[in-house]
Amino acid sequence: MLVRERCSTVHPDQITGYAVGLPGHTARGGGVVWYGGGKLAADLTLPKLRARWAGSAEHGPFAGADVPPAAVRGALRTTLTRAAEQAADEAGFFTALRAAGVLVRVRFSETAPGQVTGYSVTLPGHTGPDGTPLWYGGGRLAAGLTLPRLRERWNRPAGRPAERSGTPRFTAPERDEIYRHAARQARAATEHIRRCAMTDPRAAADAAWAAADTLHAAARALRNPHLRCAAGSYDRAARAAYGRIPARSHDGDQLRRTARMIALAGNLTGDNTLMAIALVAQLVALAAAVAELRQAQRHAAQAAAARATAAHLRTAITQARSRAPRFGHAQSQRTTRAANAAQDAHRDFPAGVRPTQQPVHQASSSRPPSPQQGRIPPRRTGRGP
Repeated sequence: MLVRERCSTVHPDQITGYAVGLPGHTARGGGVVWYGGGKLAADLTLPKLRARWAGSAEHGPFAGADVPPAAVRGALRTTLTRAAEQAADEAGFFTALRAAGVLVRVRFSETAPGQVTGYSVTLPGHTGPDGTPLWYGGGRLAAGLTLPRLRERWNRPAGRPAERSGTPRFTAPERDEIYRHAARQARAATEHIRRCAMTDPRAAADAAWAAADTLHAAARALRNPHLRCAAGSYDRAARAAYGRIPARSHDGDQLRRTARMIALAGNLTGDNTLMAIALVAQLVALAAAVAELRQAQRHAAQAAAARATAAHLRTAITQARSRAPRFGHAQSQRTTRAANAAQDAHRDFPAGVRPTQQPVHQASSSRPPSPQQGRIPPRRTGRGP
């Protein structure tokens, strides 16, 4: 997209607005057709966007004790790798990390107190059971992120182009954990919205609005056209009336953090199809809960948009299941192996195991038992022969 910023006439360095356009969308004279944020939607003006982003910088995108450690490690590895590739020296590297909201702790030499020999990083709010921060050394995140390796990178000969570190951003288990966490947060938001729909609909406005971020991030990561259609349909269901900014809530903040995790983790591969299906299934329930919320508020158009979102999400699940034959194939192989094992056991023990007490439904004959069967013989006494 093309972006044009509008600066203040009194303070030229201050940005007061913006407009966007597409390269191929031009007027008759050949100029780009620009659209201000407020012309596209009431909540897309720059002041309202700034109100939406308020609090994200001071608390960090992954702040909170309920963020899985795998997501924190992946986020730190990604941030450190980007900073290392963009920085020219050690000072620039640490400055970039602090600007990104990462907490940095350097380690000094015992023999030379002024010499830095290593470092460790963490994110705000990422603490252990005792409440102390959990620190990660660069080498613990990736072999190429130790301080000696980074210094070798920054001290390369002049004129030699910088090489990419090749460090993976997120590992497959870390991506799996992020999508499990996203599914849990979507389920929690669904329960919150359904509770508020019957008692206080305004309390659910922020969670319903923040779900749009999660939908758009998932659509970009999963590269599914039906998810993109679902995110587009949900935009209308998510917005509050008259472009109002809902009061921030815990569930809304959790959904925004979830969207940042998905966006930072990047695109998924085919091995993560089951995790993607689990997340989209929770998003279906979330869209249905928002439809119930809008119906309770008598907002027919927004309720219809939420129902259309759920329909697109169900189509995305059907498509994803059709592209995941590995699970069904593995399941059939396990079933076949179990059947073969049962046949082998039957050949080894053709008579089977005789139970001590045979159930009624496993009787050998289908005929009803005679009156003589099943009777306990009378106990013989000492009287008579």
